[in-house]
Amino acid sequence: MRKLFVASLMALCIAQPAMAEVPLAQVRARPAAGETIYFLLPDRFENGDATNDAGGLRGDRYKTGFDPSAKGFYHGGDIRGLMARLDYLQGLGATAIWVAPVFQNKPVQGAPGQESAGYHGYWVTDFTRVDPHFGTNAEFKALIDAAHARGMKVYMDIIANHTADVIRYEEGLYTYRDRANWPYSRKGGLDSPMINPGFAGDEDSTEANFAQLVDPGAAYTPVVPLAERNAKTPAWLNDPIFYHNRGDTTFRGENSRFGDFAGLDDLFTEHPRVRAGMIEIYADWIRRFGIDGYRIDTAKHVDPGFWRAFIPAMLDTARQAGIPNFTIFGEVAHEGSDPGTIARYTRRDGYPAVLDFAFQGAVRAVLGQGKGTEVLADTFDGDVLYEGGEVAALAMPTFLGNHDMGRFSTLIRKDRPGISDTELLARVSLAHVMLMTLRGSPVIYYGDEQGFVGDGHDQDAREDMFASKTASYNDNVLLGSNASTKTANFNAAHPLYRLIATLAKLRKDHPALARGRQVTRTYSEEPGVFSVSRFDPVSGNEYLIAFNTSDKPVSAQSVIGASAKSLESLFGPCPVQVSAPGSVTVDLPAFGSMVCRITPSPETSVR
Repeated sequence: MRKLFVASLMALCIAQPAMAEVPLAQVRARPAAGETIYFLLPDRFENGDATNDAGGLRGDRYKTGFDPSAKGFYHGGDIRGLMARLDYLQGLGATAIWVAPVFQNKPVQGAPGQESAGYHGYWVTDFTRVDPHFGTNAEFKALIDAAHARGMKVYMDIIANHTADVIRYEEGLYTYRDRANWPYSRKGGLDSPMINPGFAGDEDSTEANFAQLVDPGAAYTPVVPLAERNAKTPAWLNDPIFYHNRGDTTFRGENSRFGDFAGLDDLFTEHPRVRAGMIEIYADWIRRFGIDGYRIDTAKHVDPGFWRAFIPAMLDTARQAGIPNFTIFGEVAHEGSDPGTIARYTRRDGYPAVLDFAFQGAVRAVLGQGKGTEVLADTFDGDVLYEGGEVAALAMPTFLGNHDMGRFSTLIRKDRPGISDTELLARVSLAHVMLMTLRGSPVIYYGDEQGFVGDGHDQDAREDMFASKTASYNDNVLLGSNASTKTANFNAAHPLYRLIATLAKLRKDHPALARGRQVTRTYSEEPGVFSVSRFDPVSGNEYLIAFNTSDKPVSAQSVIGASAKSLESLFGPCPVQVSAPGSVTVDLPAFGSMVCRITPSPETSVR
């Protein structure tokens, strides 16, 4: 019956898309630059199958992980629910769906009184199958095929840094123990017995060297509870020798790479067996499911050598599978608008792209923290730091907020205590215009298009799109709407949904806005005008985009291409003509913006 259901559901989704079916070759021919990405947590998006809410488990929430009234437990969203809402995503203008991890997770973990569930997907026990709370492998394949038929790509969120928390330490302590005082050559400290003779340390990732690592207990003595000795799949993951076993990270210094992330078992990614095993796992998902890309979690907590082996292997596997533009971008969590920290991962570690935390920091600085628009100019000036420079920056996934740091609306409310809902909506709207028209591949965090305003970060920023039973979500006031999360929020008439859909269509109709070169034009030390030109990647035609980050109307001159003569308004109040060659008057209301197509003088060329 289950197979029959999946087959019929897949046939329905593919045979009756909202628009004519898009050839798969056409989807795969699109480069990463220019996609409009929608990021969602399956558990919080839509519940399409109530029978899998408990993941096939029995008992209370501490056994099943299911409690829709608690923000830290499963709420019931699943793959079938996501499939049922593809029309909604297509109407928004999404061209790629980034799905939080769907792998089978440890249902519940945490100390007594601090338990929560793996609804988010980052506590993996089985890397080869979909978590039963979300559905089946067959349903996930049906989702990918249905998305492809509509011209949308699917990016999987993956983890190579850690697994679920299974390993315990015999010592009963979990404070990080560093490599200098607890070297691999001693069992439990400098004055302890010698172990692992001949092991040259973690900098030599050859099989010959790691063959000498036979005792995983240099810092702590790892113990796997009897009931969980075979908890992980593939089976090699159950051996403590493949983990660092050094205690919890504080996210600073050495322990940022070698420590357990909030107790999660930290994989020994320098080990050649771990590298080969992770490559095998994730290459298999590409071959079996035909996915279009990977967002890689906790990238900065893994050694660079791992990525230099892993990323080329994924790209090569994808090419062999007929996916020439397979997308890979890493999460390098960072605060601030300076791109230097995140850019190093594109050079040293070999990442084709990283989530653009610098862009997020810059937009927050100018719209939440009162900084001058020079912050944006400085951030874009740093595009040369990425491997591939300004061209590579066109594919950087830009974003405003996420499931960890919180929603952009929440961050602005924190930055500006007492802000009115009207002004907050205006600032959030301008941020989305920036997101959709400035360089990069914009990532829309689910619910932002419905005006969600969370109470904070992490669990507080992971509200339900379907009717919620979580009190701390349901008391939130949504922007641009009288609704609450007590009822489902898939309103295509919401002002933010309409705004994003309008801008997504602009990106589709005008390739300059999606993939075109960007040149910063005008900025200042104070809030006010920020303008850029973008250029059509084929014709070279110029577009002027300008924003007013201040809470007052502005009238100012902006630099423009010297060949520009007249302007056509595509979005916002564009001027009709230039003031003089190379200069144009920008008149914008508070938090206003404009997108203008430029007609050059017949005597000159924009090329």
